Amino acid sequence: MSFRNAMIVYRKELMDFLRDRRTIKSMIVVPIFVFPLITLGMSYVSYHFISKAQHEIPRTMIVGGEDSPRLMAKLREFKQIEIVPAYGDYTAEILHKKIRAAVSIPAHFDALLQQGAQIHISIYYSKEEVASQVAADTMAKFFNELRDETEKGALATHNLPATFLESIVVEENNITPLELAAGSVIARLLPYLIIVLCINGATTPAIDLTAGEKERGTMETIVCSPVSRTDLVLGKFLLVFTASFTTALLAISSMSVCSIYAQKLVGVGGSSAALHPVVAVGATAAVFALILPLSVFFSAALLAIALFARTFREAQSYVSPLTSIVVLAAATSFIPGVELNLKTIFIPILNTSLVSREILAGTYHWGFIALVFAASCAYASAAMSYAVRLFNDEKVLFRA
Repeated sequence: MSFRNAMIVYRKELMDFLRDRRTIKSMIVVPIFVFPLITLGMSYVSYHFISKAQHEIPRTMIVGGEDSPRLMAKLREFKQIEIVPAYGDYTAEILHKKIRAAVSIPAHFDALLQQGAQIHISIYYSKEEVASQVAADTMAKFFNELRDETEKGALATHNLPATFLESIVVEENNITPLELAAGSVIARLLPYLIIVLCINGATTPAIDLTAGEKERGTMETIVCSPVSRTDLVLGKFLLVFTASFTTALLAISSMSVCSIYAQKLVGVGGSSAALHPVVAVGATAAVFALILPLSVFFSAALLAIALFARTFREAQSYVSPLTSIVVLAAATSFIPGVELNLKTIFIPILNTSLVSREILAGTYHWGFIALVFAASCAYASAAMSYAVRLFNDEKVLFRA
């Protein structure tokens, strides 16, 4: 094997590849511009609906309260809701978005409140609807303020200090750093995106350099060149690997940069860990390092599979099952209960997705990381060896 000859093949294929407009679109334009636009678009839509829900005066059904005129008077003065008289099935009304929430008032509310009895208020809403959640929060705020006002009045009547009911104050302090809180959300999505982008970026060039060469009638000319089959495969592989990894790197980088502007757009600042774009650079770099051998595996496997095809379209049908398997394996890491252990550590794709999730969440199991990296390298070597063997098989290379 001559590395120099392999690089000559690589440079030749790279120049041809970059002359293709489809390549520029799929490998550069789409990752840099389309994915960020999607990110910004989703952020803008989310901001629009959340802002609309917060400024809407929710229609809220009050069930009961006929025997509590003081409460009803306060509710009518509460300008943040629109009171709807009780009618029909409030559950169906909420689900059909005719009202946003319903509040069930127990009998004799005013009397019970004056007696200092414990009163249970039931608020019904749809968790799937932002506007309904806002309405429920608004009503909860109203009754909490009413409770505080009543308690202060009762304390003043008995000449007790306002701190009487606060002799024991329980404070909940979140010790989770913002980076880890953000990572717990992003950790599940980012490895999946990188894996899917890697195989998508490798698919078109792998097909073009194998079945495409056959369809154009240039495979015979390339094989007859004074370059060994191994060098030829290595040069083609390097191009496919470059397209695969570059696509993923450009897409994730542009989405990360764009997420900062999306954060400013929605105006949530640092208060929302779920939307915060902070992810440790070192953790992201470690994930890309782990996915390197996986990208090698995809590139070699796609070259081998596409080589069996005689036309570009036929090759697409051959590689589709592999793409589906990769997406399914990467998505399996979303399933609750699927964790990194000795059973999953040697399952291709899934092991990389799981260990990447742990790293982005701030947990480094160095033993598992080393085993996953070694296993991925072994699978990549096997796929590369198989691709070289197929390129030396005349029956596969010139299949009629």
